[in-house]
Amino acid sequence: MSRSQRLLDLIQLLRSYRFPVSGAELAERLGISLRTLYRDIATLQQQGANIEGEAGVGYMLKPGFMLPPLMFSEEELEALVLGMRWVAGRTDTQMAVAASSALSRIAAVLPQDLRDSLDANALLIGPATQRMEDRVDVATLRRAIRSGHKVNIDYCDQNGQGSQRLIWPFALGYFDRVRVLVAWCEMRQDFRHFRTDRILALTPLEERYPRRRQLLLAEWRKVVGVKAQTIHTADKN
Repeated sequence: MSRSQRLLDLIQLLRSYRFPVSGAELAERLGISLRTLYRDIATLQQQGANIEGEAGVGYMLKPGFMLPPLMFSEEELEALVLGMRWVAGRTDTQMAVAASSALSRIAAVLPQDLRDSLDANALLIGPATQRMEDRVDVATLRRAIRSGHKVNIDYCDQNGQGSQRLIWPFALGYFDRVRVLVAWCEMRQDFRHFRTDRILALTPLEERYPRRRQLLLAEWRKVVGVKAQTIHTADKN
């Protein structure tokens, strides 16, 4: 276990106690020597942790202490690296560059032992299946989602039938081969899913849609859940 991981575990352990706990108990639960525990407590106190107590009396973490920025456990760090690598290999160019940049920034401010763990991370992303190419800039759709603006699209469905839609985009799903835009369609007056590789053209509008994106997302999740349950029930009958 790295030292940064051990310090993080010690803080989390102290937070679980409402009353002073002996150094011996802390050391036993962490699987370290009492001497190492005393040294770790001194390090945390130097970093600003308000740990009260002393050897032979017990220790208690006073409320209000925030962990230093970017203190991750080893598994949290592995999850971050794995996610960033997936994004870098499975999304559009701008998102891939953003993922690589974010990982570099995180690495630059990590403690040395965690930085070494990041460099030696052995969780890999397998090769992607051939991805359908988008005809429009997916970054434009992401901006419309963030800002809550309406978008006009020219769309071609799986049967080759074209249509023009005025939509309220509020989510974007990433899959290995395709990306799916989730939106409220004014023409259908219902939620619709649009594969981004079938959007032939798009025009972001200045007009914002009248409902909050979070509410649309919550309502869509309920609708999708009901439909999934209906299909599951029908399969049983």
